[in-house]
Amino acid sequence: MKLQKILSIDYPIIQGGMAHIATGAFAAAVSEAGAFGMIGAGGYTTQQLREEILIARSLTDKPFGVNLMLLHPEIEEQAKLVEEMVVAMITTGAGNPGRFVEAWKNKGIKVFPVVGDPALGFRMARLGVDGLIAEGNEAGGHIGPMTTMTLVPQLIDRVDLPIIAAGGIASGRQLLAAEALGAIGVQMGTAFLGTQECPIHDNYKQRVLSANSSNSKVIGRSIGLPLRVLNNPMVRSYLEMETQGKSKEELEHFTLGALRRAAREGDIKNGSLMAGLVVTQIKEILPVRELLERLYQDYLREKARLCHENSK
Repeated sequence: MKLQKILSIDYPIIQGGMAHIATGAFAAAVSEAGAFGMIGAGGYTTQQLREEILIARSLTDKPFGVNLMLLHPEIEEQAKLVEEMVVAMITTGAGNPGRFVEAWKNKGIKVFPVVGDPALGFRMARLGVDGLIAEGNEAGGHIGPMTTMTLVPQLIDRVDLPIIAAGGIASGRQLLAAEALGAIGVQMGTAFLGTQECPIHDNYKQRVLSANSSNSKVIGRSIGLPLRVLNNPMVRSYLEMETQGKSKEELEHFTLGALRRAAREGDIKNGSLMAGLVVTQIKEILPVRELLERLYQDYLREKARLCHENSK
């Protein structure tokens, strides 16, 4: 795949910029292991983001990036910060980064917006970005309307940009499938929850290991902000509030701080346990380096097997 050459990495894999999870130390660990680490700015103030970038730089001399949530109350300051600190790559979500793209690119920063539908991808392409991350609704956290299988090829057919596939990827077979769709690489989030270096609370990790296919729920559809999480008492209460027609403000207040409670405090009853549909594939806690090596070797084996079968 081509992502290794674009980002100077060993594996064609980007670690998702998960808020309250993707710290500077974690991003550095992923980059040191040969993939591309990302810091999730969503849970940080601008000053905290600066500190996380400095932490990452103190731990690795390899490239890493920052994911910016464009609805963040300090987005103007955060956008300026990553420009001044010249991170290697910026991914964006929850908005239009148009007003920032030129300044970022003038500093040589690669810009890859995350998109969940073709129309948004077409708009982002007109901004002069370097590529797109096509995220299907198999992913954990905020999701769009389409699956990875349908979204990636539609963008590749109509956008002259490199496409990174995201959502539903946690094995070599899925990495190979993304390549078959035309993607240059993948972004993974849920798969990294099951690593030793991931800074989430052990309660969260154990819940990931025990999850089954019926545990994945989507909340927030009624207010146009669908979010994929693991089922728990908080989720059941939220879904009941949705059936009662509660307002966006009431629902957002109900989940205020829920991801932090899960990730940092280990509250698996009242916290938001974001995880994608591949959660059932996470069976053990591994070092990041071992996870990546296993996945990539699986990819190479599957690719060789298909080539052998096709040559018969």
